[in-house]
Formats: sequence, structure tokens, C-alpha cells
Amino acid sequence: MVTTGVQGGLRELDARSRDIFRRIVEAYLDTGDPVGSRNISRLLAAPLSPASVRNVMSDLEAAGLLYAPHTSAGRLPTELGLRFFVDAMLEIGDLTEGDRSAIEGRLRASGTGKSVEDVLTEASQTLSGLTRGAGVVLTQKADPRLRHIEFVRIEPTRGIVVLVGDNGTVENRLIDLPPDLPASALQEAAAYLNAHIRGRTLSQTIAEVERQRAARKLELDTLTARLVDAGLASWSDAGGSRPQTLIVRGRANLLDDVRAAEDLERIRALFDELESSEDLIELLGLADAGEGVRIFIGSENKLFGLSGSSLVVSPYRDAEARVIGVVGVIGPTRLNYARVVPMVDYTARVVGRILG
Repeated sequence: MVTTGVQGGLRELDARSRDIFRRIVEAYLDTGDPVGSRNISRLLAAPLSPASVRNVMSDLEAAGLLYAPHTSAGRLPTELGLRFFVDAMLEIGDLTEGDRSAIEGRLRASGTGKSVEDVLTEASQTLSGLTRGAGVVLTQKADPRLRHIEFVRIEPTRGIVVLVGDNGTVENRLIDLPPDLPASALQEAAAYLNAHIRGRTLSQTIAEVERQRAARKLELDTLTARLVDAGLASWSDAGGSRPQTLIVRGRANLLDDVRAAEDLERIRALFDELESSEDLIELLGLADAGEGVRIFIGSENKLFGLSGSSLVVSPYRDAEARVIGVVGVIGPTRLNYARVVPMVDYTARVVGRILG
């Protein structure tokens, strides 16, 4: 039924285990109460005894998806269980015309002859009223010229980029990090940017790094072509996303040719610089890119540090598709995600249209 171990459990739930797990989570989201095997057995389409349901629930508990709050009590989903449900089982509903009209009407009214703050305040209050959660708004952000930038890893694949503007503003942005990105790459990226890119906006910084990378690539192509044409080296097709590998042959001849030896050393340096700039561009792109609707459950919700809460947020954009802020809802982990997610998404799009 369920392979013990979290990752195995998530991958190998059979249809019956998924059905039982889904019903437990849905009951929790509806009532907040633990669910027992007898109640679940009555809900299943295919007959199954309470004892068999208990066996499945025990396997789900061993996989880290459920827990028993009290001895002999029913089961509740763990944070991991809720995450699995949201990622793999949640069916996102669509907003009713009434909901759309209510959001659009209230925000449009607030945007008529009023300030940006009025629109954002109304967005927060509208989401709070419609979801019975707390409305969350991060106000409009500019793209200031940078004085300092820092990358901080907070989890193996999550980090924060700290942007300090010339005007003294400080902005922290959550970013996803590649799982294989070495820790040294974060410090090296920050050191390079702080030494060479000061006074540019983030978007200008990305463009400048791309320009420098293109120039290095052109130089690399010229140097390698010279060595290959001279019969001193050849290309090996790596067949992947990384640059091809230059294989040097005739080393004795190469050492006799001072210019060729210098070219080879420069090629090696360019390979290193190109690989570093790829990591740098990826980091900057993550910092600049806005994400769609994001759901933070329980301890994942580091933005507010509230245990037992969930946060659903979505960025809103200007007319040029740049992220200029975030709206969302914070509430208990038993939020009605199927309703809240599209509501946050739609509100963010309306705010973007009004302010864009």
C-alpha cells in the first residue's frame, strides 16, 4: 500500500490509499477535527472494513502524511501531508461570476481618483472578507539603483536576495536555488556584483552580465577556432547544456608556440568565467522573476513565522509585466485552498491592471 519513508510514501500511494488520504484531508479542511477509520469506511465507494482502513492509515502515518493527536484518536494530516495534498491532489476551482464582480467592482471603485495605497488597502480588505483570512499586501516596489546585493541560503533549495538601493531602501526577495548550486557561488556572485555593477538597477545588472558573457563567448570562439585550425586542438561534443570541451593535442608543439600557449590559458580562464556567469545570471534571474501563486504551509511560512498558519500569495505586475508587489491571504492551515488560490490570483491580476 505505502512504502515506508517519506519520499517512497509520496510516490507509491496506491489508489485506495490516495482515496483514504484525500478524504481525511478534506474532512480536516472542512471541520478541523481528527477523522477515525469507522467514519472513513462509510465514505468509501468500495466497501472496506474499519480494520482495513486503520491499516492504511497506519501506513500513511508511517510515511509521514498523517499523525494521531491523541491515543486511540482519529488522524490529522501533517504539514507534509497537506503539502502533498496541495501539490498532487488539490483541484483548483474557478471563481463564480459573483466573486469576480465583487473583486473587480470594489477595486475599480477604490482606484477612481484615489491613491495606490487606497487600491492596495481595498485589495487586502476584499480578500480578507471573501476568504475569512487576513489580507496581506506588500506595497509597490520600485527598481532602484543598487548599492549592495547579498544572497543568503536559508534552505538547500531556498534563499533570500537582499537588495539595498542607492536611496537606502532594503528589499528581501525569496528565491528558489538550484539544488546543486555550491555555497561558494552565492558569495562569489555577491562579491562580483558589489565590485562591478554598483549604481545599476537589477534589470540593468542582468543585461550587463549577459553582455559581458556574450563578449567572453565571442572571444572564446575566436581563440578556440585559431587552435583548432592550427591542428593543435579539437572539440569534444559534451551533448549537454555546458560548453563543449576543448581537447588539446600536440602539447610539445603547443609549448613551442608562445601565442598558442597564451591562447590556451585564456581559453581555460574563459571557460571558468562563462560557467560562473551562468550561475550569476541564473541567480539574478531568480531575484528579478516574479512567481505565480505560491502556497506556504505551517513551518514553510517563514515570512510571518506563525505556526499553524498558511500563506497564499501572488505577485501583481505593471503594464510592462514587471512584478511591482504582492497580495495574498494568511489563515489557518485548513484554508479552503481550492477557493483561496484562484481568488488571490484573480485579485493580483485586477490590482496589476488598475495600477499598471
